[in-house]
Amino acid sequence: MTVTLPESLESVRTLVEPALRDAVDRLDPRSRLVSGYHLGYWSADGTPTGGGGKGMRGAFALLSARAAGAPASRGTPAAVAIELVHNYSLLHDDVMDRDVERRHRRAAWTVYGEADAILAGDALLGLAFEVLGGSAEPTAPWVLRTVAVTVRRLVAGQNADLGFERRADVTLSECLDMVRAKTAALFACACSAGAMLCDAPSDLTLRLARYGEHLGIAFQLVDDLLGIWGTTEVTGKPVLHDLQSRKKSIPVVYALNSGVTAADRLRELYLTAGELDGERLALAAKLVEEAGGREWTEREAARRLDLALAQLDEIDALAARAPEDGVTRRALPADVRADLVDLAHFVTGRDR
Repeated sequence: MTVTLPESLESVRTLVEPALRDAVDRLDPRSRLVSGYHLGYWSADGTPTGGGGKGMRGAFALLSARAAGAPASRGTPAAVAIELVHNYSLLHDDVMDRDVERRHRRAAWTVYGEADAILAGDALLGLAFEVLGGSAEPTAPWVLRTVAVTVRRLVAGQNADLGFERRADVTLSECLDMVRAKTAALFACACSAGAMLCDAPSDLTLRLARYGEHLGIAFQLVDDLLGIWGTTEVTGKPVLHDLQSRKKSIPVVYALNSGVTAADRLRELYLTAGELDGERLALAAKLVEEAGGREWTEREAARRLDLALAQLDEIDALAARAPEDGVTRRALPADVRADLVDLAHFVTGRDR
């Protein structure tokens, strides 16, 4: 299934992208060069390319501001901060995971070295807090604290993910908890930070955060499927990349814990020393599928998408009730709801 880029992402290009570039321009020359290369703004030597990421997390932040009845522009500091945190994590993850490609070209650490990539990530994280700290919105300190907690959760999730590499007994429950921290926490923050910055009622920000959390889990489930069965054109990484690196992704963990014959064969293959390539790599993918890893992950991704969209219905249902605390609640504007639905399908329905 080929998914059309939602029109809501255009606001990222007009509002977030210029502010993000301005923030990156504040960095020291070396950090700026590495960060801009990672973001797709220029080639390794600094020659402009006109590129850039999709910015979907920033789009969610702008939409959450609109959900609160504010102009999208008021959510820009939150959107920029979220994008900076996301890219900080990618720069560090590529080093830790030894991923050599990112967005269909060489990962920054393979171009400039590990130290420069790590420092560039640190610089982006600092910029995120600087951007939020510079907002004139009275609620900015609350958003800044939420982003700080999100970063802490993200780090905890990455620690758990790295720890799984040293273990043969990872459970599905542990894997899902890791995803909630490493991936879904930032989605939840992105989907509520704009509304929080605009001083929206707490129940609106809570449900937007829940929408983001379920969507983040669905996104990671789809990403894990692509890590095994996706094409290089879609993922920007080699085919069967996650299996080749013996990643404890959700389809693999489900398969290893399924208790069927294929699980025993997969465990022997996956946990035995020696490089997985060629026929052994193809066999590993076949065994994951035979043990139910692919089917369960696809089903759970669809369930999480439904749970995310149900939160939008909850927002409208709350608005339809008589206020009990003197706070007037508003239904989602029709265009905002449509964009949130479109973006949800976009992030979970990438071409496989």
